[in-house]
Amino acid sequence: MARIEVNGVELFYIEGGEGTETVVLSHGLLMDYTMFAPQWDMLAEDYRVVAYDHRGQGRSGNTPDGEDLDSLTNDAADFIALLGRGPVHFIGMSMGGMVGLRLAARFPQLVRSLVLIDTSAQPEPWLQRLRFGLMCALVPLLGVKPFLSQALAMMFGPSTHKDPAKQPLLEKWREKLAALPPGIVRQVRGVMNRKDVSDELAGIRCPTLVVFGGEDALTPAACSWRIATRINNAEAVRIENAGHSSNLE
Repeated sequence: MARIEVNGVELFYIEGGEGTETVVLSHGLLMDYTMFAPQWDMLAEDYRVVAYDHRGQGRSGNTPDGEDLDSLTNDAADFIALLGRGPVHFIGMSMGGMVGLRLAARFPQLVRSLVLIDTSAQPEPWLQRLRFGLMCALVPLLGVKPFLSQALAMMFGPSTHKDPAKQPLLEKWREKLAALPPGIVRQVRGVMNRKDVSDELAGIRCPTLVVFGGEDALTPAACSWRIATRINNAEAVRIENAGHSSNLE
């Protein structure tokens, strides 16, 4: 476990595994580096693996601003450059995938390959922005606990919620979400107010895998197909019986 300063903020990260090539893991909104635990051991057999927390989330530091996706992308670029391990295989889930596609388009020299999990290049639909905007307005008053059930319903698919074997997974993330500070609404707004970067997808030249859960109601399959069809050398894979957190489910 270590910390590194980029753009005026300390990012927390863990590193392990062996190999001449490096995999960087970038987590989703409201989550942290631990969301990639199911993939860690497998990847570490052949690669140097690095997982980090975005600013304002997990164990990383925070700043008065900089929660927008452009800033998070610059954080990732500087993080990789300071580690001296580029070009890397970059794996990003949801918000992490939004960072990943911007990174690959704007800093191609840093990305060897790209995996985008349950993510989108498009703006948040207006109805979702309205819904999350209301939640963000209420969280400072009520805290995050009244919204835990809604959050879990969006993060995990119906099959996961119905599966008795998956209940420990849901309970783990319920506890993590319950511990989030009210200030997390800034990170939520950073994602909700993102710009459309669909036009940048054609500039991504590295091999790309687009992964999406068949039950993902938060980021519809059309978002993933749109990404896959606009990136040369991209492949899309649907994960059945999984929602928005398909690599966990």
